[in-house]
Amino acid sequence: MLDIPSRVRVDVDALIAAQNDMGVCDAIGRNAPVGKSAAMSAPHLPKVAGIDSTVPASAHTAAALAAPTPAPAPTTAPGALIQDRLAGWVSDLTTLHELTERLARTSTRDDALHELLRAGAALVGARRGMVVLEPPEGRGPATTVGLGLAHADLGHIETVPRSATPYGRILDGAPTGVPGAVAQADLFRDEGLDPRLREVAVRLGYAASYALPLATAEAGRLGVAVWFYDEPAEPVERQRHLVGLYGRYATEHLARLLELDRARARMATIAEELLPSRLPRVPGVRLAARHLGGPRGGGEWYDALPLPEGALGLAVGSVSGSGPSALAAMGRLRASLRAYAVMEGEDPVAVLSDLELLLRLTEPARSATALFAYCEPALRKVVLAGAGHTPPLITGDRRTEFVETSLSAPLGMLACWEAPSVEFSPGPGETVLLYTDGLLRRTGDPMDRAFARLHTAAASVPKGARDDPAAIVDHVLRTVLPEGLGSGADGDEDDEDVVMLAAWFE
Repeated sequence: MLDIPSRVRVDVDALIAAQNDMGVCDAIGRNAPVGKSAAMSAPHLPKVAGIDSTVPASAHTAAALAAPTPAPAPTTAPGALIQDRLAGWVSDLTTLHELTERLARTSTRDDALHELLRAGAALVGARRGMVVLEPPEGRGPATTVGLGLAHADLGHIETVPRSATPYGRILDGAPTGVPGAVAQADLFRDEGLDPRLREVAVRLGYAASYALPLATAEAGRLGVAVWFYDEPAEPVERQRHLVGLYGRYATEHLARLLELDRARARMATIAEELLPSRLPRVPGVRLAARHLGGPRGGGEWYDALPLPEGALGLAVGSVSGSGPSALAAMGRLRASLRAYAVMEGEDPVAVLSDLELLLRLTEPARSATALFAYCEPALRKVVLAGAGHTPPLITGDRRTEFVETSLSAPLGMLACWEAPSVEFSPGPGETVLLYTDGLLRRTGDPMDRAFARLHTAAASVPKGARDDPAAIVDHVLRTVLPEGLGSGADGDEDDEDVVMLAAWFE
């Protein structure tokens, strides 16, 4: 909303004048309404088209025959001026509320930066812009995002020395305090402008810029947002005030997202450390595994360990919950299973029974699913037992089918868990795929369609890749998951951990 000056000077008191000079939020916070003016509260008669009801009709009909006199100049009452000012404040607050709500709905750093650029461009009246994010050391990687600028355009801007750019002067200025915005209203009239910056401006077709620091006393200096004008221009005082308020909120939001990214990175590091650093080499079988971490840090895991007499133990599982507690429980469960597998691995039911008893005694409020397979590669023989887990999938040149396992409850759900084992024999060149149910849930499909999708992906592995378990796993994940092999760390909050373990038999 623009302030249109009145044709007639209106004398107002000092309070109203102070309100007119203040910003949107400052004036509302400091000057609370103390009452209604007479002009605002006085009743108004209804108007009829062509007749101003505020002017009484003349009592002399002869006066109508006289020559018409010029109408007096319209005047603006002080109450109308205040109403216009209040309407402007309400409009500004509504705009800020809508823009900050949209920003608050962003859950990733890149989404927040793009929303910041779009909202800021609307507030300052620009068409293009860029954000240079350079958090303090250890708080996140530096990145540059553009609005209406291609990667090549951003590259041209980065060829200019930082000291000659407005964002460089802000980022490389005094390390303490909150720096002010930098406006360049007309680049081509600025005699002190660096020739290299002038050349880039001509190449990209912009004539003015406005740089806003992304900094607050609490969050520190995170970066700078710059918007570019096609013609010489700069935001007016009201626009600067609004984009400044929005920029402070955006800085705090970005600081929270950066902290969340660091927490997710730490969780991913811990999860990887709790999983096998390398897979064993056992004659007659080749192994490959993939772990795609979700944003919440789930408790899905896998394991492969050599056993006596050339045997091999394979396991996958999932612990209920998410976050650090689930990761810790997953580490304890995996370590316990390894010990039970070494002692009685040839009996998978006994291994899972011992694991269920341990879980029920030490962590009664937690449940878990698990699958353990005892493999004899020389005989191509596999004996497995599952506790509420998804069935393995066998794929090869002649068949792709799920292994029929007995229906069983997850560990920790019953007073005494027990289920029969299943024995099967993979053929030469066939691969056994073990996976967690996070793979099926991340597809977003119902379970029956997710199983069909997994079956189709395994059956469509190219013939040249069927002898490579790593290639098989990558093909299946690319085909099944909507985001392919993305880690999911920056994706939707509903993304879960995905684990897949492949064993190819000679």
